Amino acid sequence: MTQPPQQPPHDPPQGGFGAPQDPPSGGFGAPQDPPSGGFGAPTPPPPPGPPQQQPGYGFPQDQPPTQPGYGFPQAQPPQQPPTQPGYGFPQQGQQQPYGYPTAPMQPAYPTPPQNGGGGGKKFSTQAQIIVAAVVAVALIVGGGIWYASGDGDGKKDEAGTSAGTSGENKGGDGGNGGSTGGKEKAPANVDAAVGFQLPQPKVTDVTTVDGSWVTDKAYVKSGINEVVGYDLDKGTKLWSIPLDGQVCGASRHMTKDYKTAILFEEGKRTKADKYQNCTKVGALDLATGKLLWSKSITASNSGDRPVRFAEVTLSGTTVAAGGTDGGAAFKLADGAELWKPKVSTDGCYDLGYGGGDALAVVRKCGTYDDPQLIIQALNPTTGAPLSSYKMPAGVDYASIVSTKPLVVAADVGDTAGDGSSISDFFSIDETTGKLKIRISADAEKYAARCGATDVEQCQHLAVGNNRIYLPTEEHEGTGESFSRTNEIVSFDLTTGKQTGDRADAGEKFTMFPLRMDGTNIIAYREPPYDKGGEVVSIDGSTFEQTVLMRNPSDEAVRDAETSFTADYAEFRYEKGRFFISETMISAPRKSSLDDKEYLVVSFHTS
Repeated sequence: MTQPPQQPPHDPPQGGFGAPQDPPSGGFGAPQDPPSGGFGAPTPPPPPGPPQQQPGYGFPQDQPPTQPGYGFPQAQPPQQPPTQPGYGFPQQGQQQPYGYPTAPMQPAYPTPPQNGGGGGKKFSTQAQIIVAAVVAVALIVGGGIWYASGDGDGKKDEAGTSAGTSGENKGGDGGNGGSTGGKEKAPANVDAAVGFQLPQPKVTDVTTVDGSWVTDKAYVKSGINEVVGYDLDKGTKLWSIPLDGQVCGASRHMTKDYKTAILFEEGKRTKADKYQNCTKVGALDLATGKLLWSKSITASNSGDRPVRFAEVTLSGTTVAAGGTDGGAAFKLADGAELWKPKVSTDGCYDLGYGGGDALAVVRKCGTYDDPQLIIQALNPTTGAPLSSYKMPAGVDYASIVSTKPLVVAADVGDTAGDGSSISDFFSIDETTGKLKIRISADAEKYAARCGATDVEQCQHLAVGNNRIYLPTEEHEGTGESFSRTNEIVSFDLTTGKQTGDRADAGEKFTMFPLRMDGTNIIAYREPPYDKGGEVVSIDGSTFEQTVLMRNPSDEAVRDAETSFTADYAEFRYEKGRFFISETMISAPRKSSLDDKEYLVVSFHTS
């Protein structure tokens, strides 16, 4: 989870890794009205967190229809000289022109906007970093425009017939599935019922509640100074893991026996001290509800001061955590230290790590005005580089989308212009460090997002079948006036060309990938103002869609489902159960005291 910067953003960290982090910006989808009521048992009105939304896609808007843009992003073949020892820096192709720009979206904000929020025009990376620094100080002191074309036709739903970028790791966002088809099958009746609702806990300031996982027995979610396991269907508390402070980062990956890693603060927040350093790393056993171990480490360049962590990830049995002034890797089983990144005499440091099926690092060298990023595949046990690739000039930050295959996203030259932090994807051979292909992904056409300075915080995309799956930006539909819709399309990771894959969201719906399920793609259709959302499985070979779950269209239920903004929420679908949860909550505002705010809502089929 994003951590407020510990130092001004113009001062790069010395000797450590992990740059100051911003919360994600903007929102996926149109703004929606605050819910008029909750569902299930009544609860006291909790404080508002991330925004309530206005009516969803398809609701008539007072604006003229927008004309679609044109043109495909062009794949750029690399020019690769022989790999140099240790790194191997292939040269980059030049970025191709983009098509028509889309209509502007409303600005992003580092904390979730109140009583409104969906997609909008977002800040540039530099602006996000600056605003994040302001927010950090405040915490300390005050406590579709374009239709995706292709060779294939749009596929229709097949009603009745599982979060992350790749693979099918249970309850998480990583891993790469290699089986044919997927494990998620449609039930006889896809109409879902409400599972349970959890109200937002009361807080006095912006508070991260990053981290949610699904095991065979529990839905697990970060709370206030604890991680809690809930019954999958009833939502009753099964167990709680008390922590010294608030969770400030959580791995999206989980082992097959339900172990994962988190970061948490060194102490509990008080009225007098509303900010605590994120200095603890720990491992959780989600099968038993136990904290396996926790520890801090000392920064090598600052005496006895503990390292302030920013991100944590998991690859196999290795936990890798990084921060603004250092980091380390630990054994998942007992917390024994495996390695620390070497202090470089040329100013290089590890910016952060990506986990899952493999371990990779974004390493930053050079100066603040002239940075040089290097992507390395690492040996998880020793930290030794297995391969290295030099990113092109004009890249200040990069995000690891997938580690196997190795795919990196970056905003080259800060050209995305919408706060998505993505102008290009880089498909890299993790064994040799050579660039396979560079794919231009116009931010005006595609709706995937990565954190401005986060290394492993990309969302609304998936990697599998040697392809990257992306949602297009919403655009005018073909049905009723002013309706909005979008598609999911794909690019080949070897050729960089757009394939014939195209899955249409349908009139008044918009959709984005949640994760891979074997060779299939699990996606969520965000609902319009008069329907419930849907979870679908997209066949990786034919791109036929199968509805797995259709949520109720009752107003109170629909309002609860659409009260979450996708860029500030976590989505988990596993075996007929669907969970939506917040990643950030905040103090109540007087204008929204009568509105119900949820930490989690869930749905299930019979």
